[in-house]
Amino acid sequence: MSRSIDLIADLGEGYGAWTMTEDDALTRIVSSANVACGFHAGDPSTIRESVALCVERGVAVGAHPSFPDLRGFGRRRIELPPSDIEADVLYQLGALEAFLRPHGHRLHHVLPHGSLGNMTVVREDYARAVARAVHAFDPRLTVVYQEGWMIRAAEEEGLPVARVGFPDRAYNEDGTLVRRALPGALVEDPHEVAERAVRMAVDGTVTTASGTTLGLACDSLLVHGDGPSAVSTASTVRQRLESAGVEVAAWSGR
Repeated sequence: MSRSIDLIADLGEGYGAWTMTEDDALTRIVSSANVACGFHAGDPSTIRESVALCVERGVAVGAHPSFPDLRGFGRRRIELPPSDIEADVLYQLGALEAFLRPHGHRLHHVLPHGSLGNMTVVREDYARAVARAVHAFDPRLTVVYQEGWMIRAAEEEGLPVARVGFPDRAYNEDGTLVRRALPGALVEDPHEVAERAVRMAVDGTVTTASGTTLGLACDSLLVHGDGPSAVSTASTVRQRLESAGVEVAAWSGR
């Protein structure tokens, strides 16, 4: 069955002289980007450069809001009042869109980063806080995440949603991601990642860490941009998707 999928990478994940993502190469491959908004990575100059590359190459720009955790790269679990999460996300959306406005563009989507994203799957209070912030900023914005409270809260706020698959991450039986600290949490071989991506896009399934097959509806696929093989992986995934008859294009609410 031929279909379309949004191929996303995380971009702008640097701070000053420190850089983790190869934005120049990745913007030649993906259809959309999650750009760090300053809380887990991304100083103003880095954000501006990442946005400019995306605009130049026709890559849709989404926000990648995080817990305020530069030191932990947004991957530490943080307990915050939902009102603080709402304010933090709203702040980050405004910061990123400020760099899009000079180009005459607006944000395409929001995909929570790291531990914040993981917690919105299982925490109703965190998910609703993120959804309220997105709705307050722009009710046309698409919320991108996996099934769970984040998708449910966004839908109840009347926001467009797109479900995402993570072909380079291992899944638990309940559809959540295996914690990064555990063995096998990351799928690092580009060809294995590409094979998983095709199954997600075409069959709507993923093999869990325990070897069972899990149904997985997805409109987009995220390849993490901070690994050493990120460019090779993204390129291999795109080639395999297109070979399987899958069009790679930014999500438009199809």
